[in-house]
Amino acid sequence: MREEAKAWYDGSLVDLEEAKSAFREGRYNWAVFAAHQAVEKALKSAIMVLRREPPPKTHDLSRLLSALGVELPEDLRVGVLELSPYYTVARYPNAGLERPWESIDRALASRLLRIAEEVVEYVGRAAGLR
Repeated sequence: MREEAKAWYDGSLVDLEEAKSAFREGRYNWAVFAAHQAVEKALKSAIMVLRREPPPKTHDLSRLLSALGVELPEDLRVGVLELSPYYTVARYPNAGLERPWESIDRALASRLLRIAEEVVEYVGRAAGLR
């Protein structure tokens, strides 16, 4: 399972780079979505290593945090919970924001991207994947 976990973690790093690229290009909704994907994959990889079991098949970051069984620092935990709904909200005009490509601004994307970077780094170290 370790090899699979490493593949998931490496995928989270790729998604984090995609988030940064989208942010630089001003595509803030895609930056937030890719940040969500990076955190999701990092959490799933850590669950595989730390719990020695397959992760839940979900995109819900709060559920993945619960399954992880490792406490994140409070600011990161809160940030992950804030990022969780952007799996759909950042993409679909009927999922919360009428026009997410216009509604998600630079400040929000910057904050959520920073949180994603810190979470990916934190869980990667905790699972020995970094």
